[in-house]
Amino acid sequence: MKPNKYSISDLERFTSIKAHTIRMWENRFKIFTPERSVGNVRSYKDEDLRKLLNISLLLKKKFKISKIATLTNEELNEKVIGLSSIKNNNEYQIDSLLESMMEFDEQKFDKIIASSSINIGFENTIIDIIYPFFEKIGILWLAGRINPAYEHYMTNLLRQKLIVAIDGQMPNQKPDAKKFLLFLPENEWHELGLLFYSYILKKNGHSIVYLGQSVPLNELQEITPIINPDAVVTSFTTVFSDREFDSYIQRLSLLYPSTKVFITGLQVISFNPSLPPNFIKISSLSRFKEKIASI
Repeated sequence: MKPNKYSISDLERFTSIKAHTIRMWENRFKIFTPERSVGNVRSYKDEDLRKLLNISLLLKKKFKISKIATLTNEELNEKVIGLSSIKNNNEYQIDSLLESMMEFDEQKFDKIIASSSINIGFENTIIDIIYPFFEKIGILWLAGRINPAYEHYMTNLLRQKLIVAIDGQMPNQKPDAKKFLLFLPENEWHELGLLFYSYILKKNGHSIVYLGQSVPLNELQEITPIINPDAVVTSFTTVFSDREFDSYIQRLSLLYPSTKVFITGLQVISFNPSLPPNFIKISSLSRFKEKIASI
């Protein structure tokens, strides 16, 4: 796999350490020796990013940069491992997830999720740690600054956790349970959000029919009379053109003219498109919970 290269602004987005601070540390403490282009533009490697993530973790625990700069890479790693018992520290957990991603370290990932789930619960782990984690690296993925293999790796690990959590919900369907149909549009593969909504619905005693990724509209049309859902949940992360998106929404509206359709995803939240009256835009989990309670 071709090594990644990062700009100094990429490091700033990952670690929240300002670019001018990174430059100062390079000059004063020789923490990094970045490659430079003909135009004197810095570029950094994976190991530089991992080191800066470790430094960021120690700084948040009030370590002095002058002391950190004297540590070897092995000593730096040992100091960070020593912080692993700290509880209820979301920033630490998010940065640790970033490091586990960069190292393809599933054991570290499992430890972070398990520890957080014990301390604050699985649902809050998703809301307070997983969502911010993906937000933090999402810009770099969209900009092509990070190898897609990292995204696939973390997405699949998290997908496994969500499926186990959904399966682990006790059958507690309430008497007035509603039937929710969940699916992603054709050629849409980003299902983590949809899986989490499935978890929330099942946890709250509702019936779910989960169709998953890339479901063609003609197939929905065939099975909708059989399922007869009380509500539909879908998500748009892949960016459609305005014309494609509007056309799809019109066709979906014809299929579900009066059924509540909960719709979310980057395309919906970022571009705020016009939606039919029975379509409900979901911008947060709290809004989703509020709306499903009123059905």
